[in-house]
Amino acid sequence: MMWSCSALVVALLLSQARGFLNPLEDDSVPEEWVLLHVVQGHIGAGNYSYLRLNHDGRIILHMQSLKGDADLYVSDKTLRPSFDTYKLQSATCGQDVVVVPGDFARPVGIGIYGHPSHQESEFEMRVFYDQTVRQDPFDKGSYTSEDGHERIKSPQAAEEDFQEEESILWTILIGLLKIILEILF
Repeated sequence: MMWSCSALVVALLLSQARGFLNPLEDDSVPEEWVLLHVVQGHIGAGNYSYLRLNHDGRIILHMQSLKGDADLYVSDKTLRPSFDTYKLQSATCGQDVVVVPGDFARPVGIGIYGHPSHQESEFEMRVFYDQTVRQDPFDKGSYTSEDGHERIKSPQAAEEDFQEEESILWTILIGLLKIILEILF
């Protein structure tokens, strides 16, 4: 009896640890979500990296801090959201999830912030399109085919619409230049 209870507790703890270590597995998202883009990068302590989302519809941003602590800020009013100016945010110490509603004005600004508690944060963000939400037929994201049936544009074509406003490489290079200038002057 005691042996079976111990085995049950160990199995429960292992399944929880597996979920904690690998929270973004493909089987953890609904079939109706279409993966549009995967962004990986590094961000220094106290710095921002910015992305722009042009795709219409309901978008789900899943960001996992692989090292350190990266936080997510989203706005449809500014392309450079921060912890002072944002509409949606997720600032946890692990997985950050933000659901961007379809009625947000496009383009949507996405800010990724490296929390100062860590020298550098490494993250991976997966961008999903939720195709269960029906779009307005009068919206620019849909069209009528020759046979009279309504069609919605393919979300895979939106990967090109999802552009990085400021690449992570440029953020790192600018940081290095600042350090070099501080040393020289």
